[in-house]
Amino acid sequence: MRKPCRSLLHRFLRHRDAKRTYTSAANITASVAASPVSDASTGIRGTLDRVDARELAATPRLYHSLITACAQYKNLDDARAIHAHLASSQFAGSTFLDNSLIHLYCKCGGVADARRVFDEMPTRDMCSWTSLIAGYAQNDMPDEALGLLPGMLRGRFKPNGFTFASLLKAAGASDNSGIGEQIHALTVKYDWHKDVYVGSALLDMYARCGRMDVAIAVFESLESKNGVSWNALIAGFARKGDGETTLLTFAEMQRNGFEATHFTYSSVFTAIAGIGALEQGKWVHAHMIKCGQKLIAFVGNTMLDMYAKSGSMTDARKVFDRVDNKDVVTWNSMLTAFAQYGLGREAVTHFEEMRKCGIHLNQITFLSILTACSHGGLVKEGKQYFDMMKEYNLEPEIEHYVTVVDLLGRAGLLNEALVFIFKMPMKATAAVWGALLGACRMHKNAKVGQFAADHVFELDPDDTGPPVLLYNIYASTGQWDAAARVRKMMKTTGMKKEPACSWVEIENSVHMFVANDDTHPRSEEIYKKWEEISIKIRKTGYVPNTDYVLLHVDEQEREAKLQYHSEKIALAFALINMPEGATIRIMKNIRICGDCHSAFKYISKVFKREIVVRDTNRFHHFSSGSCSCGDYW
Repeated sequence: MRKPCRSLLHRFLRHRDAKRTYTSAANITASVAASPVSDASTGIRGTLDRVDARELAATPRLYHSLITACAQYKNLDDARAIHAHLASSQFAGSTFLDNSLIHLYCKCGGVADARRVFDEMPTRDMCSWTSLIAGYAQNDMPDEALGLLPGMLRGRFKPNGFTFASLLKAAGASDNSGIGEQIHALTVKYDWHKDVYVGSALLDMYARCGRMDVAIAVFESLESKNGVSWNALIAGFARKGDGETTLLTFAEMQRNGFEATHFTYSSVFTAIAGIGALEQGKWVHAHMIKCGQKLIAFVGNTMLDMYAKSGSMTDARKVFDRVDNKDVVTWNSMLTAFAQYGLGREAVTHFEEMRKCGIHLNQITFLSILTACSHGGLVKEGKQYFDMMKEYNLEPEIEHYVTVVDLLGRAGLLNEALVFIFKMPMKATAAVWGALLGACRMHKNAKVGQFAADHVFELDPDDTGPPVLLYNIYASTGQWDAAARVRKMMKTTGMKKEPACSWVEIENSVHMFVANDDTHPRSEEIYKKWEEISIKIRKTGYVPNTDYVLLHVDEQEREAKLQYHSEKIALAFALINMPEGATIRIMKNIRICGDCHSAFKYISKVFKREIVVRDTNRFHHFSSGSCSCGDYW
C-alpha cells in the first residue's frame, strides 16, 4: 500500500509545483505586458533568467506569453532574446511557437529575422505562410509578400481569408498591375470572394490600383456589407480625388445604418481638402462631434489639413490646439499650413517650438520649413535650416534642393541659385531647373530662363508647364519673335496650355468658371456686377496691369483681356450671392494672375471683404487692401 501512497503524493506535489509555476509565469507575463517599455524589457529578460536559474519551468505557454507581451511593445532586441532562448530549449522546432515568432518579428519590424525562422522551420502549416505574407504586406514589402504565393500553392496549402486579405493588400501596393486580378481569380477558385472581409480587401485593392469601376462592382456584388467595405469604398473615392462622390457615399453609408469610424472621417476630410469645400468640411466635423468621436491625432491631422486647404487658417489652428497626443504628423501639418499661407515668421516660431518640445524632426519637417522660408522671403533662415539637416542626421533629398533653388530664385538671387545647382551632390532633375525657370519668369530674366528651360526640355520633354513659362518670359519682356518660336514649338509637339479655371462654394454648391465664361445661367448678371466692381476700384487707385496679357495686341485690347479672368468672374458671382461681410474663398487650378492679385487687394478694401484665394502654389488672404503674402509671391 506504500507504493500507491508515494505515487499519489508524488503526483500531488508535482501538480502543485506545476500549478505554482504556471501561476507565477502567467503573473509575470501579465505584468510585463502592462509595464512601460523599459520595465517590460527588463521583465522579459528577468523571466528568461529565472527559467535559466530553474526558478520557473520552461513551457510552451510561458514562451507564447513572453512572445505576446513582447509583441505589444515591439522591441526587436527582446524578440531576438526570446528566440535565442527558445532555440536552445526542448521546444525548438515547435510549429506553433515558430509561427508566433514570425508574427512577433514582423510586429517589431524584423522581417528578415521572420524570414529566417520561416526558412529554418522543419514543418510549416498554413499559419506559417499567412503570418509571413501578412508581415511583408504590413511592412511595405508587397513584392516579397506576393513572391511567397507560388511556393505556398506548390506545397498544396489552401489560402484562407486572412491569407487573401494580406495578398490583396500587397497587390494594391505593388507595381505589378496584373497580379491583383490573378489573386481575385484565386479567391473565386477557393470560394472566398463572397466573404465580406476578403471582398472588402478586393475592392480596396482595385481602388488603390485606380480601378474604381471594378471596385464599385465588387462592392455591389457583396451579399453582406460591413463598415470595412464601406470604408474601403470611401477611401478609394477620396484617394482618387473625387470629393463629391466621397461625400455622397459617406451620406449613403449613414442611411444604411453603418457608423463612421476614425478611418471614415479621415478619408472624407482628405477628399474635402482636395476640393476646398469648407462648409461641407464643417458639416462632417459637426457630425463627428455629434457621434462622440474623440479628436485623436489620426483624424485630427486630416481635419487640420482640410481646414487649412479650404482657406480657414483660424479653424486649422483650433484643431491643432485640441488634438490629443499630437504626433510629428500633427506638427508637420500645421507647419505646412503656415508655409502654404506664406506665414514665414509664424512657421519659424512653430518650428523652433517643435525643437524645444523634442519632436522627432524628419524630412517632411525640413521640407515644410524650407517652403515657408521660400514663400516668406526668409533667405537667411532658409539657408540655416537647410544646413541644420546635418545636425539631425538627415540627408537632403531632391525636394529639399528644389525648395532651396526656389528660395534663392524668388529672392532674385538667380546666379547664386545656379551655383547651388552646379554644387548639388546629385544630378539636377527637371523639377530643380523648373524652380529656376519659374524664378526667371518672376524676375523677367530671359537669358537664365532659356538656359533653365533647355535643361527641362531635355529631362522632361512631355511637361507642358516649362514651355508656357518660357513663352511668358519672352512675351513679358517684349521679345515677340522668341515668344513666337516657343509657341510654334509647342504647336509642333502638340503641347497645350492647361486652361485656367476658378471655383467658389456657395451654400454647399461649387460653381466653376473659366476666362470669358458665358456658360453660367447668370453670366449676364455676373458681368454686370464685375463692371460695377471695376468702376469702384478704379476710383480708389486700381490701374489694370497689362504686362500680364501675354499677347501681341494693342493696349486697349490688352486691358479688355484682363477684365474677365476666371478668378474675377468667380469673385463677382460670390459678391452677388454671399451675405454681406462673409469671407469669400476661391480656388484656382493655376497661379493667380498679378493683375487679379492687385484688383483683389482693392476689392477687399472697397467692399470690406476678406477674400481667400488658393492657387497651385499657396494661399492669398486679402483683407483691408493688403495680402498675407506681402506681395512676395
